[in-house]
Amino acid sequence: MNSIQNNKIPQATAKRLPLYYRFIMNLHASGKQRVSSKELSDAVKVDSATIRRDFSYFGALGKKGYGYNVNYLLSFFRQTLNQDEVVKVCLIGVGNLGTAFLHYNFMKNNNSSIEMAFDIDESKVGKDVGGVPVYHLDDLEDKIQDEFEVAILTVPAQAAQQITDRLVKTGVKGILNFTPARINVPEEIRIHHIDLAVELQSLIYFLKNYPLK
Repeated sequence: MNSIQNNKIPQATAKRLPLYYRFIMNLHASGKQRVSSKELSDAVKVDSATIRRDFSYFGALGKKGYGYNVNYLLSFFRQTLNQDEVVKVCLIGVGNLGTAFLHYNFMKNNNSSIEMAFDIDESKVGKDVGGVPVYHLDDLEDKIQDEFEVAILTVPAQAAQQITDRLVKTGVKGILNFTPARINVPEEIRIHHIDLAVELQSLIYFLKNYPLK
């Protein structure tokens, strides 16, 4: 099977693969044996033509007139998305949002697990939140050196760049940034910015200007 790391796969397609995988897992759990691109489209709100094009990058995943075999798709996405390999994640900033992430954690339905968290609040340091130990930010480098691939950043915007610079030196390869700051990283580091306020404003704009049928 091909890998999501294939550089020929468009980034937009790669971003949709976890969405497809989640729906396929639900289908498998319900005992469904096959699914059409139309059913996939209705469930994940991506048009059928896009789904077929996304799947075509990985070869013949289905058959015309039959659709897609759910068990095969589940196996394909699990391997493509490296679901058998757990990625260790650290979280920086145990405020309201960070605390919510720790209680949720991602092992419940994903291949990621938050193993450590960091903060400067002495009332939180040394405690477990959602089963995750919280350490002082001063110990960041010693605790995560070459141990974590991904970091989640939920700190005040003014602290984001400085903490990111420290994370880069520890060997972290990817950062999920929930601060409004647009931080700079070396080209070998991948960063995804998620501004919840912007996403909410975007949703409201679309509701008002592009009403659904």
